[in-house]
Amino acid sequence: MSRTGTVPRLFGHVAEPAIDLNAQDMARLRLSEGDLVHVTSRRGSLVLPARASGEVAPAQSFIAMHWGEEFLGGRGTNGVRSAGVNALTSPAFCPTSKQPELKHAAVRILKAELPWRVLAMARLPDDAVLDSQQALRLLMGRFAYATVVPFGRERAGVMFRAAAYEAAPAALVEEIAALLRLEGSSVLRYADARRGQERRMRLAAEGGDSRLEAFLLAGDTQAEAWVRPLLREGASAAAFGRALLQGGARAPAAVPDRGAQVCNCFDVREAQIGAVLDHCSGSIDAKLAQVQAELRCGTNCGSCLPELRRIVRLRERAA
Repeated sequence: MSRTGTVPRLFGHVAEPAIDLNAQDMARLRLSEGDLVHVTSRRGSLVLPARASGEVAPAQSFIAMHWGEEFLGGRGTNGVRSAGVNALTSPAFCPTSKQPELKHAAVRILKAELPWRVLAMARLPDDAVLDSQQALRLLMGRFAYATVVPFGRERAGVMFRAAAYEAAPAALVEEIAALLRLEGSSVLRYADARRGQERRMRLAAEGGDSRLEAFLLAGDTQAEAWVRPLLREGASAAAFGRALLQGGARAPAAVPDRGAQVCNCFDVREAQIGAVLDHCSGSIDAKLAQVQAELRCGTNCGSCLPELRRIVRLRERAA
């Protein structure tokens, strides 16, 4: 990841670390999508958000092996800092090739009770992204769970997410905000020290319009549901005003949502595919060909083709 790990657009398909579980196991463990869980092996422990996946069999789980300590971390109750996904894997290796055994390990999964959360995202100048990532990585060990990943296509940025047993000190939240340029009189800000909550928004003026460039949600992060798409899509924020500081998962104004990203090569999202399928006809293969011809998705590296076929099949069944 010394090269590919610095290219924000490569994180478009899977934006941040997670552990994939079968829906049956999610129900058995009483987990909802996005709940944090302790993942523990004989070697170490990690905290990760859980995600339901139809590609994982019951009693199995999956974590992509590239989520190392550069992107995923935290500090356990024993005070030991996490080493990323390799905290869980076996130290065994092939005596001839020295290839490590990274493919499987037995783990125990328990729901993590980490009530205090923080999420911060900011678009930054290209020459500042890597420095910001490096500085934020030094803060990951201050939380029970933390992740730092780049994002963006034409314009790059950095996302920092963390969770803790109790509210972080105000000075630590201020440090995160400063690294993402969320300080100064031009930043909209709401703070409730008693409840450990803070929200910050940085806007950029574009003629008579304005767009969200950065935000921080601390304590109550429910507004991620609409604030994150507003930043990601680069949609106009002029209609929001100071309502951007409103908490809760319901947006104070309509926010366009193009859905999950399917094709990273051409930045094609699920809503775009659905719109094309609305006027497609013929067999599943014919519809897939029409989607590819119109949106170009699946015509470059091909890694999104399984997901494309799944979407087409689901639409066919629902018709």
